[in-house]
Amino acid sequence: MKIVIPGGTGQVGGILRRAWSARGHEVVVLSRHPEQLEEGVRHLAWDGRTLGPWAAEIDGADAVVNLAGRTVSCRYTDANLKQMMDSRVESTRVVGEAIARAGAPPRAWLQMSTATVYAHRFDAPNDEATGIIGGDEPDVPAHWEFSTRIAKAWEAEQAAAEAPETRKVALRSAMVMSPDRGGVFDVLLTMTRLGLGGPVAGGDQFVSWIHEHDFVRACDLLIERDDISGPVNVAAPGPLPQRDLMRVLRKEAGMPIGLPATAWMAEIGAWAMRSDAELLLKSRRVVPGRLLEAGFEFELPEWEAAAHDLVVRRRVNRSHRASTRSRMGG
Repeated sequence: MKIVIPGGTGQVGGILRRAWSARGHEVVVLSRHPEQLEEGVRHLAWDGRTLGPWAAEIDGADAVVNLAGRTVSCRYTDANLKQMMDSRVESTRVVGEAIARAGAPPRAWLQMSTATVYAHRFDAPNDEATGIIGGDEPDVPAHWEFSTRIAKAWEAEQAAAEAPETRKVALRSAMVMSPDRGGVFDVLLTMTRLGLGGPVAGGDQFVSWIHEHDFVRACDLLIERDDISGPVNVAAPGPLPQRDLMRVLRKEAGMPIGLPATAWMAEIGAWAMRSDAELLLKSRRVVPGRLLEAGFEFELPEWEAAAHDLVVRRRVNRSHRASTRSRMGG
């Protein structure tokens, strides 16, 4: 297949690029800053707002997987929140315009969304049919509502696009766990190894996640299955409280100590890391109703096995990098 990935230079884009190019698919990445990518992956510049020569790549492609959007790993200032909103809505709009103008439009358009669209809750899991959309929860910070608003606007822009020959899927993705440096698992593992992998604000808040291998396989299914459209939760079926997630990670990392943190300590820590405590404190209890209904079988549905795989592979990657540096130094 030919697959175009707008915004494909980040962690999630790297996961998909590597998997699809290794299988011999033609992969084209669109981003603002061209850089050297994997062998066989082509890279074109775009601004994420206006049509340009890049649009010709979408004409005749089999699928588009739009991941474009400013990272959420930042302080939630008014300026950053506006950039998060604008970069998602504008890139989705221009991808829709390119598809609408294509003589041979792609048959599938997978649009990144987020599990953050669901309400902060502890009582029951959110699936696509019965889940509660967030924004009206009492006693949560005001900017949490804005995060939900971004997700709603993101999905609405895709839904409004004039693309009658292209099937649209909104990927309500949980945190994608991979051993890559700079990803969410890297942050969690680093905190754990520093002795900071304890419960945050009691640790009752649920964490939804998905292993990178299952994320790729879910995207494969959603590209192939012509009968699936609309929002799809891309998350493992085993979300778990934050305290349990970190307990398992401490065990796999061989770190017996995990200092707990209060909510205000989490706020200070997130500020110091130039991030926001919503990523730690919001309860995201999301389950993959539609994937399971479609017969999707997770390779790593439970966190214990997923964490073991990721820690082992991270250790192998570090050893490989150290060996490479040693050879180059010699």
